[in-house]
Amino acid sequence: MDILSEVLASMRTGRPVSVQTTGRVPFGLRLPPVAGAGFHVVLSGTCWLVPLEEAAHQPPLPLGPGDVVFLRDGRGHILADPPDTPAEVEQASQFSPGSPLGTVTVGGEGPRTDLLCGNYHLDQDRPHPLVRQLPEIIHLPASPARHPELASAVQLLRTELEQPRPGSVGIVPALIDSLLLYILRAWLEERPAVQARGWAAALGDAAVAPALAAIHEKPGAQWTVESLAARAGLSRAAFARRFNDLVGEPPMAYLTRWRMTTAARLLRGSEVPLSAVAARTGYGSEYSFAKAFKREYGQAPGGYRREVRAAWPGVTTSDAGSSG
Repeated sequence: MDILSEVLASMRTGRPVSVQTTGRVPFGLRLPPVAGAGFHVVLSGTCWLVPLEEAAHQPPLPLGPGDVVFLRDGRGHILADPPDTPAEVEQASQFSPGSPLGTVTVGGEGPRTDLLCGNYHLDQDRPHPLVRQLPEIIHLPASPARHPELASAVQLLRTELEQPRPGSVGIVPALIDSLLLYILRAWLEERPAVQARGWAAALGDAAVAPALAAIHEKPGAQWTVESLAARAGLSRAAFARRFNDLVGEPPMAYLTRWRMTTAARLLRGSEVPLSAVAARTGYGSEYSFAKAFKREYGQAPGGYRREVRAAWPGVTTSDAGSSG
């Protein structure tokens, strides 16, 4: 079970939105907050990411060719070169026929910087602990030696954007979709073992990772602390203590969380009837499932399905996956 992929799929509320941005010195582009997580890939040139006033404690971040930035909460910020350039409000993107991306051009007549900017639509009202524990800003400087897959993905994106060919319309969105996993994988793998805490450590822990994989693979199974401890090869008490230390909550609390997350994903992205959702998430009856779901989400499953579909019309059945 690929837990990282499952977690991100459970939070998705639509496909990524991306814009190819060109800035010529001097330029400053003010980007408002987005509902999800933001990202930037520097395809060529240099610029600065400047936090807005509410995050003034963070200094401007210099970016160079091949650098990747991930903004966990989609916070507003400025892209500029030089960093003190007055920022203009983001323009409406221009879309060419057949292009998967919008385009924006800003600035003067100086040296050119090309970026791929965008956001991943993620449910930030109920973020998974793995995502919530990420830094507010992840900066991955260009480093083919340390992150070869990420560097390759950036190079492929650059090539497809600079030299579009037959198939580019399908290739570019798929690469942008994959980019999020490459970013988070690179960050997780960078955590030194002695410093790793929380989910960064849990995903690589010899005892906790198998238990998490079991929960994610079969959320409807009748798991107990004892049965999960057996998979981990630890006593009940030792396993419960280790799980709680790394994941941040007891095994049964996390099991309930993932069951409800799986149920919400099925409700918003598929036509599976409530009785089937209940069975796939470990509940013996539709009534017991509805009671548990309302306790977690504050509304009945049917009402949640209608409300979310109205708010997130871009969610499709394929986004829902088939957990359990």
